Amino acid sequence: MSGFFSLLPDILPMIMPSEVQITKASDLEAQRDGKDAPMIRQGAVIGKSDRMCATVLIAQPHCSSAVHHHGEQETIIYAASGTGMYVLILVTSSGADEEPKRHELSPGDFAFIPPWTEHQEINETDEKVVWILIRSGPEPVVVYLTGWGGDEAKADSID
Repeated sequence: MSGFFSLLPDILPMIMPSEVQITKASDLEAQRDGKDAPMIRQGAVIGKSDRMCATVLIAQPHCSSAVHHHGEQETIIYAASGTGMYVLILVTSSGADEEPKRHELSPGDFAFIPPWTEHQEINETDEKVVWILIRSGPEPVVVYLTGWGGDEAKADSID
């Protein structure tokens, strides 16, 4: 009988209707630094699922994020608007010191960032760029680093 009860969390969503939840664009709120920061992350679907969350990243012209990773979370990026935004990814599979690899995303492109992968978003263009970020956790995890392969940065030292 106890085996049945352990299955309830997986079975209940299939037999009981769930409520659709909508987040209007006008209800998005900046998660860090406020609406005037050069790179704004807005929570879109946060804490509504135990398996995924979504944010909107708005990068003003000529700005970049700090080098960071998302811990155990997988991340999918969808480029919604703006051309020429780069994601730099440090590839360390060979164990040797390597330069980060630059990947350009244009509207309609997708990128997959594996867990623990160090990366940095850069907008070197003259236009605003908007990305949609989907992560494999109920709330976004962002671990800022002091640089490529660096230690975890203190919250007050992050650009």
